[in-house]
Amino acid sequence: MSAPLETFALPKVTRVVVTAGASGIGRAVADLLIAHGARVHICDVDDTHLADFRASHPEHTATKADVSSEADVARLFDEAANALGGLDALINNAGIAGPTGKVEDLSVADWRRTLDICLTGQFLCTQHAVPMIKAAGGGSLVNLSSAAGRFGYAFRTPYAAAKWGVIGFTQSLAKELGPDNIRVNAILPGIVEGPRMTNVIKARAEQTGVSYAEMEKTYLDRVSMRRMVTAGDVAATILFLLSAAGRHISGQSLGVDGNVEAL
Repeated sequence: MSAPLETFALPKVTRVVVTAGASGIGRAVADLLIAHGARVHICDVDDTHLADFRASHPEHTATKADVSSEADVARLFDEAANALGGLDALINNAGIAGPTGKVEDLSVADWRRTLDICLTGQFLCTQHAVPMIKAAGGGSLVNLSSAAGRFGYAFRTPYAAAKWGVIGFTQSLAKELGPDNIRVNAILPGIVEGPRMTNVIKARAEQTGVSYAEMEKTYLDRVSMRRMVTAGDVAATILFLLSAAGRHISGQSLGVDGNVEAL
């Protein structure tokens, strides 16, 4: 027997904050949730992308904010509370690729910046979001990790360290917040089409002295399905987790990657 269509619908007018929601995966998530009836407030650091989001979704709201800044995050959630009147879900999407290089050549500043945005930013946003979601009677947190959160990743140690940290953060929160009817999951995208992945492959190719085409093939040869995923693929999984169909899924690390076998 097939499940009724409402099984895959958002259970109510879901109020959601999406960090780094003006472009890439975050924008795909925001667009899809809006299309399914959610009320969405995003943040981003890019003025051009923020302007495009506001023009495309004038009935939804946005804050210019850097998730590694305590003051910015506090302002983000003040504005989200005013705009949404409460909160049912947080999508911790903001992150950066970080540097590519040998560990002895990396700067401490680059290390700290990568962890500040990719990991501490999720902590700061979660601190503000959880009391709001508890007040709503429960909801969902979705943290963006990466295939780098389950594999060692040579020459990308700050990024991998942060993304492994997201897994521990997610599993710990799932235990802590489950009694409050808050589900917490991590999404692990693999090789996602777009400019960030292009830049990562380019940097790795330059670092190892091979062509871009050779390095791209090396990446895809380590994916069972031999292809990249899209931001829309990731967004669809997040929508599923927020829907009624995902109501008993918590503490999980879900790969959306075509089965990355190694990095």
